[in-house]
Amino acid sequence: MPLVEYSAANGIATLALSFPPANCYTHEMMRELDEAILKARFDDAVHVIVLTGTGEKFFCAGADINMLKTVTPRFKYFFCLHANETLNRLEQTPKLVIAALNGNCVGGGLEIAMAADLRIARKGGGKTGLPEVTLGVLPGTGGTQRLARIVGKSTAIEMMTSGRLFDFEEALERGIVNQVIDAPDRAAFLAKVGDYAAQFCPPNKASRAVGLIKRAVQSGAEVDFTDGLAIERELQQQLFESEDAKEGLGAYVEKRKPAFKGK
Repeated sequence: MPLVEYSAANGIATLALSFPPANCYTHEMMRELDEAILKARFDDAVHVIVLTGTGEKFFCAGADINMLKTVTPRFKYFFCLHANETLNRLEQTPKLVIAALNGNCVGGGLEIAMAADLRIARKGGGKTGLPEVTLGVLPGTGGTQRLARIVGKSTAIEMMTSGRLFDFEEALERGIVNQVIDAPDRAAFLAKVGDYAAQFCPPNKASRAVGLIKRAVQSGAEVDFTDGLAIERELQQQLFESEDAKEGLGAYVEKRKPAFKGK
């Protein structure tokens, strides 16, 4: 059975972490996730990526502790390095990525979710947080860096040093998740996430513009302002040459609704 279930329909690729009972990730799962990200990236029919977990209770509970107990420190280092590379690839893919938090999203699970562009959680679905300090380690899959960029340094330090878990409603207040959706079960939740994701796909939106807005923010936020503007200009030039830009500008002049193609 795959550790990452891949499916694509209507312009949306869904990547589901699948390692019952808690969808904890191993090196093998990260390798499958890496491959799934590349598959979605190269598929021109895919405009939005939705990342979720299988089952009703967990998005992902982080790295597999049993695995970490049995491998060498050197393996652990390369495991973290590859996980960082995989999540960077997700973050830099020029397609919108939505993490659909169907259940508990803790430790490395939250680190995976923070590499997405948007995070949508199921109301009452579970807890989130970075409790690695209780194991005597730090969040080593980008958690210390991404959480600080989302909530600010002081709040991030407080969250990680306390190791406290909190519900999705508090995560919404903190800006860690973008929306909390009420749904009776995982299937209904993912259906609502799918409806939300569809707005970013053609013909509703120019998906290349959506993807490059994401790239401009994700890449530009990591460099100084002048370099960020240069990135923005280069990406804008790519869009000026696109079919969708011609369609969008033409529709505006002709006072009609544009019909985008993602080209």
